[in-house]
Amino acid sequence: MSGGGPPRKRNFKIEAFKHRVELDPKYAERTWKVLEHAIHEIYNHNASGLSFEELYRSHYVLNLLLHKLVKEGFLLSAYNMVLHKYGEKLYDGLQNTMTWRLKEISKSIEAAQGGLFLEELNAKWMDHNKALQMIRDILMYMDRTYVPTSHRTPVHELGLNLWRDHIIHSPMIHSRLLDTLLDLIHRERMGEVINRGLMRSITKMLMDLGPAVYQDDFEKPFLEVSASFYSGESQGYIECCDCGNYLKKAERRLNEEMERVSHYLDAGSEAKITSVVEKEMIANHMHRLVHMENSGLVNMLIDDKYEDLGRMYALFRRVPDGLSTLRDVMTSYLRETGKQLVTDPERLKDPVEFVQCLLNEKDKHDKIISVAFGNDKTFQNALNSSFEYFINLNNRSPEFISLYVDDKLRKGLKGATEEDVEVILDKVMMLFRYLQEKDVFEKYYKQHLAKRLLSGKTVSDDAERSMIVKLKTECGYQFTSKLEGMFTDMKTSQDTMQDFYAKKADELGDGPTLDVHILTTGSWPTQPSPPCNLPPEILTVCEKFRAYYLGTHSGRRLTWQTNMGTADIKATFGKGQKHELNVSTYQMCVLMLFNSADGLTYKEIEQATEIPASDLKRCLQSLACVKGKNVLRKEPMSKDISEDDTFYFNDKFTSKLVKVKIGTVVAQKESEPEKQETRQRVEEDRKPQIEAAIVRIMKSRRVLDHNSIVSEVTKQLQARFLPNPVVIKKRIESLIEREFLERDKVDRKLYRYLA
Repeated sequence: MSGGGPPRKRNFKIEAFKHRVELDPKYAERTWKVLEHAIHEIYNHNASGLSFEELYRSHYVLNLLLHKLVKEGFLLSAYNMVLHKYGEKLYDGLQNTMTWRLKEISKSIEAAQGGLFLEELNAKWMDHNKALQMIRDILMYMDRTYVPTSHRTPVHELGLNLWRDHIIHSPMIHSRLLDTLLDLIHRERMGEVINRGLMRSITKMLMDLGPAVYQDDFEKPFLEVSASFYSGESQGYIECCDCGNYLKKAERRLNEEMERVSHYLDAGSEAKITSVVEKEMIANHMHRLVHMENSGLVNMLIDDKYEDLGRMYALFRRVPDGLSTLRDVMTSYLRETGKQLVTDPERLKDPVEFVQCLLNEKDKHDKIISVAFGNDKTFQNALNSSFEYFINLNNRSPEFISLYVDDKLRKGLKGATEEDVEVILDKVMMLFRYLQEKDVFEKYYKQHLAKRLLSGKTVSDDAERSMIVKLKTECGYQFTSKLEGMFTDMKTSQDTMQDFYAKKADELGDGPTLDVHILTTGSWPTQPSPPCNLPPEILTVCEKFRAYYLGTHSGRRLTWQTNMGTADIKATFGKGQKHELNVSTYQMCVLMLFNSADGLTYKEIEQATEIPASDLKRCLQSLACVKGKNVLRKEPMSKDISEDDTFYFNDKFTSKLVKVKIGTVVAQKESEPEKQETRQRVEEDRKPQIEAAIVRIMKSRRVLDHNSIVSEVTKQLQARFLPNPVVIKKRIESLIEREFLERDKVDRKLYRYLA
C-alpha cells in the first residue's frame, strides 16, 4: 500500500438479503430456541463457546422477514402480522427468560449470610451487567427496529428494570439491603473501618437503576436515620462539652459526611446530608452555643480565640440566621463593654489613656473580624455602629480625642517613623469618624494646635500638616480653613520678625529680645483677656514693635495676648548659681517683681501684675509648690495658694540643669466652667450653620412641612454635628421673625420661603 496518510474509514451498513427468503413456519421457533439457549449460557458464564455471528444472524433473520414481505408486495396487514408474530415473540421470550434467571439469582443472594450478602449482591450485579451487554449486542437489530416502532423498553433498560423489580424490590432483599447499608454507615461513624469500595459499587448500582431507586430505597431512609443519630449525639455533646470543643466535633462530623459522599455516595447527596448535620448540630443549638457560659461567643471575643471564632463563623454561616445571631450577640457585647468603658470614672481621669483604650478595643476587634470572620463587611459595619453608639455616650469624647492627638504631636511621636505616624493618625481619624459632634472636636483641636504652635512644642510639622490633610479630606475645606490659617500666620510672623530686627536693630540695642506671633483674629481660638502689667523693660520693646507693625500695616489693630506668651529669663541664686528659666509671660511678670523686693504678699503681686486671679494662683503654685522647680518659697507651706500667703525669692534653689523649664500647673482636661464655656461657644457657632441649612433647603423646595425641614437639616449637617430638633425649631422661628420664612395661612405646619 503506497501513499501517505491514514487508510479511509469504511462505514458499516446493514442491508437486506439480495435473494428471496422462503418462510419456514417452524424456523422462528427453532431460531428462538437457539437464542434462548444462548441467553442461559451467558448467565452460566459459558458464552465463550457461542458463535455471536450465528446468533446475530438468527435474530436478524426473524426481523428481516418483515422487510422482505413488504418488498415482495404483501399487504400492510401481513406486515403487521409478521411484526407482531416475530418481534413480539422474540421480545417476550427475552423478558421471560431474564425474569426466570433473575428469580434464580435472587435465591442465591438471599441465601448469602452476614457480610457475604453485599458481596454476593455485587457479584451477581456485575454478572448481570456483563450478560446485559452481550444480550444487547446480539439483539441489536431488534433494539433498533422493533423496540422503537412498538414502543417497548430497550433491552438494556429492560434488564435494569427487571433487576430492580426482582432483586432490589424482592421482599427478602429490599429491607435487608437497606439495613445492611445503614448499619455499615453507622459502624463507620462510630470509628470502624468498612469496605468503601463495596459500598460504592452498591450505591452506584442503585443510581444506575435510576435516581428514584437511589433516593427512595436508600437516600431518604439514610437521611432520616442520620437526623436521628446527630440529634442524639449533639444533645450528648452539648451537655458535656464547652463551646469550642462542641464546634470542633460538629466540624469533624460535617467533614466526615462530605468525605463519605466523595467515597461512596452520589454527589447529589452532599447538600442533603450536610444540611441534616447543620440543622441537628448547629441550627438547633445555635443560641445555646453563642451564650454558653464561660466558653460562648463573648468569652471567645474576650480571650482572642481566633481559631474557635473562625470555626464558629464558618459553621454558623451554613445555617439560616446563623451570622445574624453572631452579629447580634457581638454587637450587644460591644455596646455594653463600650458603655462601661466610656462611663468609667477612673478611665475619665486620663484622657490619653481613655482614647488609647478605645483604639486598643478597635484594633482587637478589627483583627478578629479580619482573621476569624474573613473581613465580613456586615461584621465590620456592626463594629462601626457599636463604636459610634458608645463613643457618643460620653460628650467629652471629642475633647479627649483631641487631647490624645495633642499628646502624640507634642511628645508621643518622638523617634517614630513616618509610617508609624501615619498609622497612629489614621487610627485617630477612625475614631473621629464615629463622632457625631465633629464641630466640638474642631473647637478643641484648634485650641490644642494653637498651644502647640505658639509654644513650639509640636514634634513634627509634617505630622501636623498630615493630620490637617486627613481632616480636610474627611470634612472638607471649611472644616480646616482656620487651622491652615494658623500655619500661615506662623510663617508670616517669622518673616515679620526678621524684617523688624533688620530695620530696628540700632534702636533696640542690648534690650530684651522679643519674638512676636501675629495671630489673625478669627483663625485662632483667642478669647478676650485683660492684658497684665508687663515689666518696663519688656513694655518698651513691645511699644517699638507696635509702632513698627502699625506703620507697616495700616488699618490694623494689635492686642497683646499675654496669657499665651512665654519667656526665657536669667536668674542668679545663692552662692552665685546661675540658671536660665523658661516660664510663661505671667510667671515672668511675677518673678521680675522680686528684683526689687525680697518678699511679697499675694495681694501685692495681684495688684502689681493685674493677672486674673485663677491664672495667678496657678502661676504661683507652679513657681512655689512644685518640687525641683520652686524658685519661690511661700509661707505658710502648703500645696494650695490662698490670698493670705506671702512669697519670697528662694535663694537656696538648686538644679542640676542650667536651663530649667517651669510649666504652669494646669489641668489637662477642662474645668467644669471652662467646659460649659466651650459648649456655649459651640452652640452659638451652630446657630448660623443651622439657619444657613434651613434657608438653602427652603430656597430649593419653596414649601415644606416642619418634620421634613428637621429631617433635611439633620441630613445636611450630620457630617459636622447632629442638630437638636428643638434648636432647629428655634432657628425657624428666628428666620420667620426676620422674614426669611412664613407660616402657611391654612396649614400652620407648613412653611413658605420668602424671596
